[in-house]
Amino acid sequence: ALALHVAGVNAALLLLYPRPLYKIAVRACFLGFAFGCGLLLSAGRSAWRHFGWYMCSLSLFHYSEYLVTAINNPRSLSLDSFLLNHSFEYNLAALSSWVEFTLEKLFFPELKQITWLSTVGLLMVIFGDCLRKAAMLTAGSNFNHIVQNEKSDTHTLVTSGVYGWFRHPSYVGWFYWSIGTQVLLCNPICVVGYALASWRFFRERIEEEEITLIHFFGEEYLEYKRKVPSGLPFIKGVKLEL
Repeated sequence: ALALHVAGVNAALLLLYPRPLYKIAVRACFLGFAFGCGLLLSAGRSAWRHFGWYMCSLSLFHYSEYLVTAINNPRSLSLDSFLLNHSFEYNLAALSSWVEFTLEKLFFPELKQITWLSTVGLLMVIFGDCLRKAAMLTAGSNFNHIVQNEKSDTHTLVTSGVYGWFRHPSYVGWFYWSIGTQVLLCNPICVVGYALASWRFFRERIEEEEITLIHFFGEEYLEYKRKVPSGLPFIKGVKLEL
C-alpha cells in the first residue's frame, strides 16, 4: 500500500511539474537535506562533528555549482550542472573517503579528534570554493562545465579579476577544495590520493583546454599564458607555439 501511495505521489508531481524541474527539485532537496544533517552533526560534540563540516561543505559546493551556472550562463544549465554525476572516478573517490573516515574512526578514534587540522581543512575548503565561484562569476557566460570545441560569438578571453592571478582559477579552487575536504576529515590516505588524482586530472584538462583557447584566441592567449601562471603546482599547460 505504501509503495502504491508513493507511486501515486510521484505521478502527481510529474503532472504538476515538467520532468526536468521535478528532477532539479529532487536534487536540490537532497542537497538541502544533506546540508541540514551536516549542521546538526556540526552543532554537537560527538566524534562526527567534523564529518558534519564535511557534509555542509560538500552539499554547498554542489548546490552552488548549479546556482552560479543558473545566474551566469542559463543557456548551458542542465541537471549535470550540479556535478553530482561528474564521473565514476569522482563518485568512487567520495565513497573511498567515507569508508576511510569510518574505519579510522572505529580503529583510531583519536585520529579524528585533531580539531586544529580539521579547521585547516575547513579553511582550505572555504578558500577553494570561494575562488572557484569567483572565477565562475568573473567569467560570466564564458564559463562552461564542458570544454567547448567551437568558439561562439560571445566568447571573450577573460584576464581580469582572479584570472589576473591564475589562468585557471576555477581549477585551482577545485584542486584545493578537494584536498581540503580530506584534511578536514583527517584522512591521511585520501589526502595523498586526492592530491595525486586531482593533479593528474587537472594537468590533462588544462592541456586539453589550452589547445582550444589557443585555437580561439591565438597570440592573445599565448601572451596571457606567458604572463600569468596556471595556478597549480608544476603544471605549466600545453607546450605549443603558433
